[in-house]
Amino acid sequence: MAGVGGSSPYHYHTRNEEALFVLSGSGKIRLDDELLAVTEGGYVSLPADESGAHRVVNDSDDPLTYLAVSTMAEPEVTVPPDSEKLWVFVGSPPGGRDDRQVHGYYRRDDDVDYWTDETPGGNDDAE
Repeated sequence: MAGVGGSSPYHYHTRNEEALFVLSGSGKIRLDDELLAVTEGGYVSLPADESGAHRVVNDSDDPLTYLAVSTMAEPEVTVPPDSEKLWVFVGSPPGGRDDRQVHGYYRRDDDVDYWTDETPGGNDDAE
């Protein structure tokens, strides 16, 4: 990651564990509500739940290079808690290159009832 900036919004994965290994440079990682220093040789393990929420930030003009490893399982729902959204990946996990049958970013406030826009008892043509 070259120059000042963040890798992605603060988020956690519901299915995929991740690990980060810093190859060169230094920066910060947000874990919970703490901003911790990361430096060359540093390793962070991120479980697949709220406790694994993270955001990597390069706070210098020098490049920060790290290796990110993921279990790459799908389907996956990723949660960025600061923005109250859900990221949905079906067919290929985040970072995957295969086609996805379902993929999108959704506001949690858009939650609807199970039967909204559905016909109870089915809406097929079978008689």
